[in-house]
Amino acid sequence: MLGCGTVGAQVVRLLTEQADDLTARIGGSVELVGVAVRRPHRHPDVPAHLITTDAAALVESDVDVVVEVIGGIEPARTLLTTALRAGKSVVTANKALLAEHAAELFAAAGSSGADLYFEAAVAGAIPLLRPLRESLAGDRINRVMGIVNGTTNYILSAMDSSGAGYAETLDEASRLGYAEADPTADVDGYDAASKAAILASIAFHTRVTAADVYREGITSVTPADIAAARTLGRTIKLLAICERVDTDGVESVAVRVHPAMIPRSHPLAGVGGAFNAVFVEADAAGSLMFYGQGAGGAPTASAVLGDLVAVSRNRLVGGRGPGESAYAALPIRPISQVDTRYHVSLDVADRAGVLSSVASVFAEHDVSIAAVRQRGRANDASLVIVTHSAPDRALRSTVDKIAGLPAVHDVVSVMRVEGEEP
Repeated sequence: MLGCGTVGAQVVRLLTEQADDLTARIGGSVELVGVAVRRPHRHPDVPAHLITTDAAALVESDVDVVVEVIGGIEPARTLLTTALRAGKSVVTANKALLAEHAAELFAAAGSSGADLYFEAAVAGAIPLLRPLRESLAGDRINRVMGIVNGTTNYILSAMDSSGAGYAETLDEASRLGYAEADPTADVDGYDAASKAAILASIAFHTRVTAADVYREGITSVTPADIAAARTLGRTIKLLAICERVDTDGVESVAVRVHPAMIPRSHPLAGVGGAFNAVFVEADAAGSLMFYGQGAGGAPTASAVLGDLVAVSRNRLVGGRGPGESAYAALPIRPISQVDTRYHVSLDVADRAGVLSSVASVFAEHDVSIAAVRQRGRANDASLVIVTHSAPDRALRSTVDKIAGLPAVHDVVSVMRVEGEEP
């Protein structure tokens, strides 16, 4: 095993406590022969004879399976490609590595016939990737949408329930252990974008990397945004949205991560705290929802152990799990060409003709308005507009031009809207 942090320590515990059950389920015993760490003194609970600081030597030793819970790109990339090329099966929880270098890892696995399993890389304990790779392999998946980052979901849920601001809610999340010391990967959407890339790659049989994913985080979400969503009967969630787009018979894949207002009646709206949930829409299976613990040591270790059982069974019987499926090779559709909807809040002058001038800009860009609400008087006047679906490029151009109107003092917020149209 490479790494022994929060997840790795739980893997060691479960391997020890469930040794007999694992042997019965696999049909043979699994022996942990080494744990590579950088600072041995930080792991007093791991037997000393298992600890090593030489990860490369451990990978090159006579082992059957390498479990990687280090995270990051290097040295994990080098270590895992070395293991796979040597015919050693790999179980990894490394979403960043898979989102950037899955093709390289699968090629290394294919060259030697080794297995590459990574259920723990997305949504923690939730069985999600294997159903996509195997259970739904005979179906056509059209859309995958969900909450795949527990830190941001905790923050947005707390802001919705308490009315508190982003900064103070992030501080609370840090105190409770839901946010890392450096929360950038979570709150800026990088973590969710990596997971979205993995989900889209599997769902649409197309290579999608993190660079292909449009990304926005939650740092600019305000209590005013939360209140505006509540007025519309909605709440705000950071969503990973992967969809198959058909334009005049030509298919493409659009993948995006951003905050969005969703109806409170939507099942995802009720997903609170640090939980994750993902909706899958398929032709034959219809709508499916996967829900559960999206992070944490024990939940993520559960997914790692499930993969370990699978690859161990395969090695015993001479079988092999699924490899990369990228035959469709669909083009990636940029966010500018994706149909979305906007909720726009403006500070405006309270005088005749303001609404007309704003509406004319929407009409100029061929963007249809679904709802308008005007509030306040004099210096506190505001205008809230919700659009129908339109290309994101047209919506963005509309907002940019509105910002320059003499009657518009400020574009207070712009938020995408998902779910049924009014």
